[in-house]
Amino acid sequence: MVMSLPIGDEANALLNRSPLALLIAMLLDQQVPLERAFAAPAELARRLGRELDAEEIAGYDPEAFVGVFAEKPALHRYPKAMAARVQGLCRALVEQYGGDAEAVWRDAGSGAELYKRVHALPGFGEQKAKIFVALLGKRLDVRPDGWRKAAGSYGDEGSYRSVADIVDEPSLGRVRAYKQEMKAAAKR
Repeated sequence: MVMSLPIGDEANALLNRSPLALLIAMLLDQQVPLERAFAAPAELARRLGRELDAEEIAGYDPEAFVGVFAEKPALHRYPKAMAARVQGLCRALVEQYGGDAEAVWRDAGSGAELYKRVHALPGFGEQKAKIFVALLGKRLDVRPDGWRKAAGSYGDEGSYRSVADIVDEPSLGRVRAYKQEMKAAAKR
Protein backbone atom coordinates (compact mmCIF):
# COMPACT_ATOMS: atom_id res chain seq x y z
CA MET A 1 0.00 0.00 0.00
CA VAL A 2 1.15 3.48 -0.63
CA MET A 3 -0.40 5.75 1.96
CA SER A 4 1.64 8.90 2.02
CA LEU A 5 -0.39 11.64 3.63
CA PRO A 6 1.03 14.76 5.29
CA ILE A 7 0.68 13.18 8.74
CA GLY A 8 4.22 12.05 9.53
CA ASP A 9 6.21 8.92 8.85
CA GLU A 10 5.02 6.99 11.92
CA ALA A 11 1.33 7.57 11.17
CA ASN A 12 1.77 6.65 7.49
CA ALA A 13 3.75 3.54 8.43
CA LEU A 14 0.93 2.38 10.72
CA LEU A 15 -1.68 2.92 8.00
CA ASN A 16 0.49 0.94 5.60
CA ARG A 17 0.93 -2.07 7.90
CA SER A 18 -2.35 -2.15 9.84
CA PRO A 19 -5.68 -2.72 8.06
CA LEU A 20 -7.40 -1.96 11.38
CA ALA A 21 -5.67 1.43 11.60
CA LEU A 22 -6.80 2.21 8.07
CA LEU A 23 -10.43 1.31 8.84
CA ILE A 24 -10.36 3.38 12.04
CA ALA A 25 -8.86 6.36 10.18
CA MET A 26 -11.58 6.17 7.54
CA LEU A 27 -14.24 5.91 10.23
CA LEU A 28 -12.86 9.02 11.95
CA ASP A 29 -12.72 10.99 8.68
CA GLN A 30 -15.73 13.21 9.28
CA GLN A 31 -16.06 16.72 10.64
CA VAL A 32 -12.29 16.98 11.14
CA PRO A 33 -9.45 17.60 8.69
CA LEU A 34 -8.44 14.34 7.04
CA GLU A 35 -4.90 14.70 8.38
CA ARG A 36 -6.28 14.61 11.90
CA ALA A 37 -8.46 11.57 11.18
CA PHE A 38 -5.68 9.60 9.48
CA ALA A 39 -3.08 10.48 12.13
CA ALA A 40 -5.41 9.47 14.98
CA PRO A 41 -4.76 5.69 14.82
CA ALA A 42 -1.03 6.23 15.44
CA GLU A 43 -1.80 8.44 18.43
CA LEU A 44 -4.36 5.90 19.68
CA ALA A 45 -1.73 3.13 19.45
CA ARG A 46 0.74 5.35 21.31
CA ARG A 47 -1.80 6.03 24.06
CA LEU A 48 -2.64 2.33 24.37
CA GLY A 49 1.06 1.47 24.38
CA ARG A 50 0.83 -1.17 21.63
CA GLU A 51 -0.35 -2.00 18.13
CA LEU A 52 -4.07 -1.68 17.58
CA ASP A 53 -6.05 -4.86 18.16
CA ALA A 54 -9.75 -5.18 17.34
CA GLU A 55 -10.46 -7.65 20.16
CA GLU A 56 -8.75 -5.47 22.75
CA ILE A 57 -10.55 -2.31 21.61
CA ALA A 58 -13.91 -4.12 21.41
CA GLY A 59 -13.51 -5.31 24.99
CA TYR A 60 -12.14 -2.08 26.43
CA ASP A 61 -14.22 -0.47 29.16
CA PRO A 62 -16.30 2.10 27.22
CA GLU A 63 -15.78 4.93 29.73
CA ALA A 64 -12.05 4.30 29.88
CA PHE A 65 -11.90 4.22 26.07
CA VAL A 66 -13.65 7.60 25.92
CA GLY A 67 -10.96 8.81 28.31
CA VAL A 68 -8.27 7.62 25.89
CA PHE A 69 -10.00 9.49 23.05
CA ALA A 70 -10.60 12.64 25.12
CA GLU A 71 -7.04 12.95 26.45
CA LYS A 72 -5.60 16.26 25.25
CA PRO A 73 -5.36 16.75 22.39
CA ALA A 74 -8.55 14.79 21.74
CA LEU A 75 -8.35 12.26 18.93
CA HIS A 76 -11.50 13.70 17.34
CA ARG A 77 -13.73 16.71 17.60
CA TYR A 78 -16.36 14.42 19.17
CA PRO A 79 -14.30 12.06 21.34
CA LYS A 80 -17.21 10.36 23.15
CA ALA A 81 -19.21 9.59 20.01
CA MET A 82 -16.20 8.54 17.97
CA ALA A 83 -14.77 6.34 20.72
CA ALA A 84 -18.11 4.51 20.74
CA ARG A 85 -18.05 4.21 16.95
CA VAL A 86 -14.52 2.81 16.95
CA GLN A 87 -15.54 0.25 19.57
CA GLY A 88 -18.63 -0.64 17.52
CA LEU A 89 -16.47 -1.12 14.43
CA CYS A 90 -14.06 -3.33 16.37
CA ARG A 91 -16.93 -5.39 17.82
CA ALA A 92 -18.26 -5.99 14.30
CA LEU A 93 -14.79 -6.99 13.11
CA VAL A 94 -14.47 -9.47 15.99
CA GLU A 95 -17.95 -10.92 15.46
CA GLN A 96 -17.88 -11.13 11.67
CA TYR A 97 -14.17 -11.49 10.82
CA GLY A 98 -12.51 -12.93 13.93
CA GLY A 99 -10.88 -9.56 14.60
CA ASP A 100 -9.02 -9.64 11.26
CA ALA A 101 -9.72 -6.27 9.62
CA GLU A 102 -8.08 -7.28 6.34
CA ALA A 103 -10.58 -10.15 6.02
CA VAL A 104 -13.18 -7.51 5.12
CA TRP A 105 -11.55 -7.23 1.70
CA ARG A 106 -9.05 -10.09 1.40
CA ASP A 107 -11.29 -12.54 -0.49
CA ALA A 108 -14.08 -10.34 -1.81
CA GLY A 109 -15.11 -11.93 -5.10
CA SER A 110 -16.44 -8.78 -6.75
CA GLY A 111 -16.58 -5.05 -6.35
CA ALA A 112 -20.23 -5.33 -5.36
CA GLU A 113 -19.36 -7.84 -2.62
CA LEU A 114 -16.50 -5.64 -1.41
CA TYR A 115 -18.79 -2.61 -1.24
CA LYS A 116 -21.46 -4.66 0.57
CA ARG A 117 -18.94 -5.82 3.20
CA VAL A 118 -17.56 -2.34 3.81
CA HIS A 119 -21.01 -0.74 3.83
CA ALA A 120 -22.16 -3.28 6.45
CA LEU A 121 -19.53 -2.04 8.91
CA PRO A 122 -20.78 0.37 11.60
CA GLY A 123 -20.09 3.96 10.61
CA PHE A 124 -19.64 3.23 6.90
CA GLY A 125 -22.56 4.80 5.08
CA GLU A 126 -22.92 4.76 1.32
CA GLN A 127 -20.44 7.54 0.53
CA LYS A 128 -17.80 6.45 3.06
CA ALA A 129 -18.04 2.84 1.82
CA LYS A 130 -17.54 3.96 -1.78
CA ILE A 131 -14.55 6.09 -0.80
CA PHE A 132 -13.03 3.17 1.10
CA VAL A 133 -13.52 0.82 -1.86
CA ALA A 134 -11.76 3.42 -4.02
CA LEU A 135 -8.98 3.71 -1.44
CA LEU A 136 -8.52 -0.06 -1.42
CA GLY A 137 -8.40 -0.20 -5.21
CA LYS A 138 -6.19 2.82 -5.80
CA ARG A 139 -3.76 2.47 -2.86
CA LEU A 140 -3.85 -1.23 -1.86
CA ASP A 141 -4.41 -2.83 -5.26
CA VAL A 142 -7.52 -4.57 -3.92
CA ARG A 143 -9.30 -4.75 -7.24
CA PRO A 144 -11.92 -7.46 -7.58
CA ASP A 145 -13.94 -7.28 -10.79
CA GLY A 146 -16.23 -4.27 -10.71
CA TRP A 147 -14.41 -2.38 -7.93
CA ARG A 148 -14.42 0.93 -9.83
CA LYS A 149 -18.17 0.65 -10.46
CA ALA A 150 -18.74 -0.19 -6.78
CA ALA A 151 -16.70 2.88 -5.78
CA GLY A 152 -18.82 5.14 -7.98
CA SER A 153 -17.16 8.37 -9.08
CA TYR A 154 -14.55 7.91 -6.33
CA GLY A 155 -13.12 5.04 -8.36
CA ASP A 156 -12.65 7.14 -11.50
CA GLU A 157 -9.11 7.15 -12.77
CA GLY A 158 -7.49 10.57 -12.57
CA SER A 159 -10.12 11.94 -10.19
CA TYR A 160 -9.34 14.06 -7.14
CA ARG A 161 -12.41 13.53 -4.98
CA SER A 162 -11.24 11.81 -1.80
CA VAL A 163 -8.40 10.48 0.33
CA ALA A 164 -8.13 7.65 -2.22
CA ASP A 165 -6.61 10.17 -4.65
CA ILE A 166 -4.04 11.77 -2.35
CA VAL A 167 -0.44 10.83 -3.08
CA ASP A 168 1.32 14.14 -2.38
CA GLU A 169 0.73 17.79 -1.42
CA PRO A 170 -0.52 18.86 -4.90
CA SER A 171 -3.08 16.03 -5.00
CA LEU A 172 -4.19 16.95 -1.46
CA GLY A 173 -4.75 20.50 -2.69
CA ARG A 174 -6.80 19.23 -5.62
CA VAL A 175 -8.97 17.07 -3.35
CA ARG A 176 -9.52 20.02 -1.01
CA ALA A 177 -10.49 22.25 -3.95
CA TYR A 178 -12.97 19.62 -5.15
CA LYS A 179 -14.53 19.35 -1.69
CA GLN A 180 -14.85 23.14 -1.40
CA GLU A 181 -16.47 23.22 -4.82
CA MET A 182 -18.99 20.58 -3.75
CA LYS A 183 -19.82 22.47 -0.54
CA ALA A 184 -20.33 25.68 -2.50
CA ALA A 185 -22.56 23.90 -5.01
CA ALA A 186 -24.64 22.39 -2.20
CA LYS A 187 -25.28 25.87 -0.76
CA ARG A 188 -26.67 27.18 -4.05
